[in-house]
Amino acid sequence: MTRNKRSVSALALAGVLTSMAGLATTSAMAEEQEIATVVKVTGENWFIRMEEGVKKFGADHPDISTSQVGPGRADAAQQTAIVEDLVAQEVDALAIVPMDPSTLEGVLRRAMNRGITVITHEADSMVNTQVDMEAFDNAEFGAHFAQQIAECMGEQGKWTSFVGSVGSLTHVQWADGGAAYMDQFPNMELVSPKNESFNDANQAYEAAREILRTYPDIKGFQGGSAIDVIGIGRAVEEAGLEDETCVYGLGLPQDTSAYLESGAVDGISFWDPKDAGYVMNILAGMALNGEEIKNGMDLGVPGYENVTVTEGPGDGVIVRGQAWVDVDASNWKDYPF
Repeated sequence: MTRNKRSVSALALAGVLTSMAGLATTSAMAEEQEIATVVKVTGENWFIRMEEGVKKFGADHPDISTSQVGPGRADAAQQTAIVEDLVAQEVDALAIVPMDPSTLEGVLRRAMNRGITVITHEADSMVNTQVDMEAFDNAEFGAHFAQQIAECMGEQGKWTSFVGSVGSLTHVQWADGGAAYMDQFPNMELVSPKNESFNDANQAYEAAREILRTYPDIKGFQGGSAIDVIGIGRAVEEAGLEDETCVYGLGLPQDTSAYLESGAVDGISFWDPKDAGYVMNILAGMALNGEEIKNGMDLGVPGYENVTVTEGPGDGVIVRGQAWVDVDASNWKDYPF
């Protein structure tokens, strides 16, 4: 064989190898799974923290592409539009924190019919989901807030509850769980229940101010949205009622710290949104790969080492952890978020 023929053969072989490498790369890219996490609203610290968990899962699993999106304001219609767009893009899996679960049933049914895996969070009433993940039993969480409020108030007086919206299932479950707990105390009076803040601290503040004007002798406040206690605490502090009121609810330590220190907020409870984002994506990956999700399994994340798995209202299951944490002025500095 002449040098020219050998050169041509070498070039041809190189071309074949390059093509094979390209096909292998294309095949690998095609096999990469995509999980899109959809939250209630972008920009809120709760969901900024959740995105840390979504990104960490992606970093820990390089064969899976992860992302997080959500509407610019807490609006169920905007969230539905985002989900519809992701379904049209044919992502492999959706991990969703619904603003209003009922508004997503139709689009999630279509998603599942197209072979898209659906995981939800804070939505144990959802029919069209394969797995709903809850950090704990929601009625117990609401009762826990109420227990603290009742003890703080000496089991007598007026109290009220807040929710992000009356369509936010878990917020309503917490408010109802609190109300059910308070039924045992005949001298506790629930007034103006389930005030809607729409996940906006300013709206929570305005609602709290109005309640303080309407019920000047009110003593107790139960917050639902993660920012409700911020608005309530601001109103209580402005009125100089830090020592006269009992404010408990969902919140994040750093967000609430100033009001915990002043006494305008007495205590908060939460589950780490970072862990919740990570666990949702774990479950999405398991469902994508056909892995069994079973009672008592350890998902390797604090609060989810021994999960409870029960049947959901549809064909899916509900996975519950034991992940809530209590924080007050004495220990909020232990949490960097």
